Amino acid sequence: MAGLQQTNSEMILLSWVRQSTRNYPQVNVTNFTTSWSDGLAFNALLHSHRPDLFDWNAVASQQSPVQRLDHAFNIARQHLGIEKLLDPEDVATACPDKKSILMYVTSLFQVLPQQVTMEAIREVEMLPRHSRVTREEHIEVHEQHFSQEVSFIFLLSSCCSKVVSLPT
Repeated sequence: MAGLQQTNSEMILLSWVRQSTRNYPQVNVTNFTTSWSDGLAFNALLHSHRPDLFDWNAVASQQSPVQRLDHAFNIARQHLGIEKLLDPEDVATACPDKKSILMYVTSLFQVLPQQVTMEAIREVEMLPRHSRVTREEHIEVHEQHFSQEVSFIFLLSSCCSKVVSLPT
């Protein structure tokens, strides 16, 4: 059950990311590894909630993946109080560390608006995924325990609170 709960929490977090970045055609987040390596997803996530912080087109079109990652991490540190937990060079790889990406995205989730629609969750449910849990189990647990899953993300967020400082 713990693995199922973790998987559903990841699904809700992924739904939030996809919902937040849907207006960015260059961004298609389908996982917590390779979808983040070019730096576009982090920047789109930030820009979708705080478009006042930077010019999306300048970041998306003129920078390398390492520069885009560095940009996103610096913006998050300066304006949202999230410490630079990841090195851009470690993320700009063929397969970045999933747990590290999850931890950082959870930190963003903690400080940015957290509304997730059922439509976004259904969309993620339809994505192909490699999992030991069947789709039916995901749907059943999701329907019965949606509020518990959101609470789990908040608990996960609180675990990261030590690395997140509030802007002054």
